[in-house]
Amino acid sequence: MFKHKENSGSLFKNTNKKTDNHPDYTGIIDIGGKVMRIAGWKKAGKEGTTFLSLQVSEEKQEEQKTNKKASPFDGMDDSIPF
Repeated sequence: MFKHKENSGSLFKNTNKKTDNHPDYTGIIDIGGKVMRIAGWKKAGKEGTTFLSLQVSEEKQEEQKTNKKASPFDGMDDSIPF
């Protein structure tokens, strides 16, 4: 489970990077109480300076399901059978 304070997060080196398009760093961030994914790419500026280009996005549907706590009522039909 996500253990950061609100409006903070962490980036880790992406050990699954397969192509240049994949981010160099990935992680999670809490923005206003909403947990988001964060990705970073190492870039070189015009005068040789280096920086991280960042992208923040919502979690994918499958990740949301994995992170969601299971409820004993999941999958139950709320309709009355009579």
